[in-house]
Amino acid sequence: MERLKRKIDQYLIDWKNTKDKMPLIVKGARQIGKTDSIENFAKNNYKNVVEINFALQKQYQSIFDDGYEVDIILKNISLINPKFEFIPNETLIFFDEIQSCINSATSLKSFNKDGRFDVICSGSLMGINYNQIESNSVGNKIDYDMYSMDFEEFLWAKGYKEEQIENLFNHMKNLEPLSDIELNVMFNNFKEYMVIGGMPAIVNRFVTQKNYSGTLEMQKQILLDYEEDITKYASGLDQGRILNIYRKIPTFLGNENKKFQISKVENGARTREYVGTVDWLKNAGIVNISYCLEQPSLPLGGNYNPDNFRLYFSDTGILIGSLDDESQDDLRSNKNFNTYKGAIYENIIGDILVKQGYKLYFYKNEKGTIEMDFFVRDKDSLIPVEIKANDGSTISLNKLITKEKYKDIKYGIKFGYKNIGFNGKFYTFPYFLAFLLKRYLRDKSMNYID
Repeated sequence: MERLKRKIDQYLIDWKNTKDKMPLIVKGARQIGKTDSIENFAKNNYKNVVEINFALQKQYQSIFDDGYEVDIILKNISLINPKFEFIPNETLIFFDEIQSCINSATSLKSFNKDGRFDVICSGSLMGINYNQIESNSVGNKIDYDMYSMDFEEFLWAKGYKEEQIENLFNHMKNLEPLSDIELNVMFNNFKEYMVIGGMPAIVNRFVTQKNYSGTLEMQKQILLDYEEDITKYASGLDQGRILNIYRKIPTFLGNENKKFQISKVENGARTREYVGTVDWLKNAGIVNISYCLEQPSLPLGGNYNPDNFRLYFSDTGILIGSLDDESQDDLRSNKNFNTYKGAIYENIIGDILVKQGYKLYFYKNEKGTIEMDFFVRDKDSLIPVEIKANDGSTISLNKLITKEKYKDIKYGIKFGYKNIGFNGKFYTFPYFLAFLLKRYLRDKSMNYID
């Protein structure tokens, strides 16, 4: 099976070449390719690699029992496996599944001060374990948030080159409409990505065999694996509550307003009983949370209601795998992505935004007369982002841009089955260009002349 190119590949090379680098923790959900990426980097960039998996090789969990001095840790590792070599400045130590051994995080301070060895840690970081890891290693490590494959990585997997992606960006930057063939081909690629998602094993199967055979079964298996992980890593009473939320996500997304409501998770459920459970799923990399803004104004961070939110799967392929059989047939036979009232489009664009580093926010006023799917910002304005599953009206978008009360909003962005354009109020882009949004806005701000 040919290895797929990932964005973390270049990041790891840049990290290795950084002077006085700190140990690195690669965070992310299960099965997104963390271990494979780190192992590939290690093989190609180090003479010597020491890899320890604390979940599979439990005997190594005791290597910190005698303290955290580097030489003591290395001596204990060598006692368990005398074949390991530790050559200063030429060795990578890779601690995998660190959630199974919290003490490994405490050791990072010693490795950071010692400086003779490069250290990378990885794990699914489920539940409260990450809080422990954070407190045990603060100031002595850097974090890299890894996700399932984004649309650009999917295009790489299909054989597209950098210059072809650069061409898409140039069209976007210059507001130059794409040709019919460019639109049709890229929309087809995007529809494939919507069905497949970004889990590397599933993408690899799809691009290798050039059809969807077996991919749904793999998606359903990942859903089950996540359930198993929740049962394994969530503590006590929270297990059942976290599972309740996890299983209900498709139901909420199928509702008209998509709002997450604890009272609908189980009969008699109270909000206070579910404190922390949604954050658990977020920390595990399983969900993305979108919060409702109190007002469509800046700043975004201090202007939302923490009790009013929507939950999306962090990989749209997992949402697809969770749909019922009838929806599956409609989706695959008829390419009807309007299934679930546009939730598939919202889920995938939300995921694309998160993979660019955005936090998710939406807005719906009390009267229900204005509703907006997402908001981002450039250096001095708030930008409403509308996701259109069909060619319906854009009443909310127009109101947000034209009404004087929304002073922070100067223009909007609409994604849909449209070509590139600008009508004086909002920019229109085809869905498949969403992965370039942050770069586009940065470029636009740099070149903006008032």
